[in-house]
Amino acid sequence: MQVSARGIAIEVDDQGPPAAEPLLMVMGLGMQLTAWPDPLVQKLVARGFRVIRIDNRDVGLSQGFDGAGAPNLLWAALRHAMHLPVASPYLLSDMAGDALGVLDALKLQRTHVCGASMGGMIAQHLASGHPQRVKSLTLMMTSSGARRLPGPTLKVRSAMISRPPSQTVEGIVEHYVRLYALIGSPAYPSPPAYLRDRFTTSVKRSYRPAGTARQMVAIAADGDRSPVLGSIRMPTRIIHGRADPLVPIAAGHDLKAKISAAQIDVVDGMGHDLPAPLYPRFVDGIAAVAGRA
Repeated sequence: MQVSARGIAIEVDDQGPPAAEPLLMVMGLGMQLTAWPDPLVQKLVARGFRVIRIDNRDVGLSQGFDGAGAPNLLWAALRHAMHLPVASPYLLSDMAGDALGVLDALKLQRTHVCGASMGGMIAQHLASGHPQRVKSLTLMMTSSGARRLPGPTLKVRSAMISRPPSQTVEGIVEHYVRLYALIGSPAYPSPPAYLRDRFTTSVKRSYRPAGTARQMVAIAADGDRSPVLGSIRMPTRIIHGRADPLVPIAAGHDLKAKISAAQIDVVDGMGHDLPAPLYPRFVDGIAAVAGRA
């Protein structure tokens, strides 16, 4: 379904009993709500959660911002590297406002929140700016944005800004398959056939590369969230792969040091994805921090 979240049209998937513990799940850069796999959602529902997935603005079936134009990523990256302000049509705090608008539309006063990658950055804004709305916080493979932290490898950075070999469904899917082979979990590799099936479904649902680029600029414009992390007091779980080549493990330890209530689960062999063999571990971590162990 689609709801008006403070004036922004946001696509929502709502699964589980209405009276169950609400869990808002926020996905990362350019990723649709379907990137939270259905089997993982079903395990969370079985654990007693009402799982609410959303398409962030500018991706999936949510409202787009094509009127803002396609950003110059190289120029934005240069300004970010030089510690200069980065202009963005919207901010991650605006995206946190979208999430709050979804909770308002669903008449939910407080919810557990789980964010992955960019979604974890949005979740940090939710928890620090609106603590009365967040019961517990799970931050997966994400970062405070602190300048001193190591970034992606050059190979990964190049892959992130590269373009598909063609604009056919097949060309776009192969682009994503190669990317995920690069950033995925070395101990839990996903078969290429599985990835092709998953990304074919995703691309046919929606493919909005300009929206992804605008989200990328929003991340650069957001900067360092470290100054607000100390205000996060709700129970917090950090889940991070030791083999993450996109957001290195140092970012997980940095979050643990800056959020006093946080516990960290460092997963050996995990990269920047959600491997199926780890679903039970993810569910246990989310449930534990939510008081449903």
